[in-house]
Amino acid sequence: MQQQDVEQLVERVAQKLGRGLSLEDLDGLLLAYSSNQSHADRVRVNFLLSKRVAVDVSAWQLSHGIATAVRPVVVPANEELGMLGRVCVPLLVRGFRVGYLWVQLDEEEPGATSVLLQLPEVARDLEQLSELLLDSNTAESEFRRRREQEFLAACAGEANAVAAVAGWKEVQGRGPWQLVTVLDADGWAEGPDPIAARLIHRSAALQATIGVDAALFSAGTETHAVVLFKESTGRADHAQVLVHYQLELAKRAGRAVRRIILGTSEGFSRPREMAEAYRQSKQAAQAAAVDAQLGELVDCRATGFYQLLASAGGGMGAGTDPGSVYFRILEDHDRNGELLPVLELFYDNDGSVQEVAEKLHLHRSSIYNRLGRIRQLLGVDPLKGIVRLELHAALKARRWAGRPRI
Repeated sequence: MQQQDVEQLVERVAQKLGRGLSLEDLDGLLLAYSSNQSHADRVRVNFLLSKRVAVDVSAWQLSHGIATAVRPVVVPANEELGMLGRVCVPLLVRGFRVGYLWVQLDEEEPGATSVLLQLPEVARDLEQLSELLLDSNTAESEFRRRREQEFLAACAGEANAVAAVAGWKEVQGRGPWQLVTVLDADGWAEGPDPIAARLIHRSAALQATIGVDAALFSAGTETHAVVLFKESTGRADHAQVLVHYQLELAKRAGRAVRRIILGTSEGFSRPREMAEAYRQSKQAAQAAAVDAQLGELVDCRATGFYQLLASAGGGMGAGTDPGSVYFRILEDHDRNGELLPVLELFYDNDGSVQEVAEKLHLHRSSIYNRLGRIRQLLGVDPLKGIVRLELHAALKARRWAGRPRI
């Protein structure tokens, strides 16, 4: 978040409401204010000059319940303080309080009804303002952004960044750890605005991990998010982050998000192992993106043959051709997509014709017929020995070639 973004939003809301506004953090520090003000009372003038809410004014405001409110609160005038009436708009994100927006009433105004009626018109602006404040750790946007950059540099293996992250209070003494790559399986490709894409993933990850003690830090890239977890054998915390991330991403991206994947690394106890852990978590997420049977919460060790493809630098050729003669023969003769899916499911389900038939909603005889056609086309038995290994590997290599490039 840039301070300019906040100031522009506050100014825009002020113009829409035709009111003077001020924005403060949870400690009563001034973050921004509008220039649109027909009359400023003594409290507002002092606040703008000192940049902090006076103790007696704060006590008056708190006495009306603003610290726990989730809806706008009308704070009446206080002649002794030189304060006109106000409406306090608590700024919250998923129940997480990030600040207060104050709307000053005019001197002749009998009540706050007109302001309360206007607030729904600026609801989206207030939501954006809340997101910016949360993403920035309220008043420390540049600090948060620098930390995320340092964290991602450590994940990339930069020695200085690794040493710095190892000394963070969130990290030091809390190992062993594991890294998690959070990936939108269908919408991972970078959009036309990489800065906006990064902000969306940063915000979604930050909000999805609020209140999850095992999630130590998060960062966002143009295509995915990365979360540092304290290592655990359970996956309840991971599942919670997955659900919240999906909701937050859908809200911010303005589209349906059908499938979120969490790829998890092996545990590691030395900070210098972060780069390898990051590679493992990305590989797990990529494999699950192209092979739905792996599920949404995926440990790197559960991705099977995809580990070998990843370590080979893209698999049997980084393109779409797995390099198998038998595979090419089947591909050339499978124009209707009837043969290769049967064969892959047969391999993946330990040769169970019944399971393949159920998953494809076919009769068992249809499965036997298609296996017979494959045998006839190849001139060898596709269910035995080296031919089976070759075809199964080729099928997985074709999937891996379509993996998200993150």
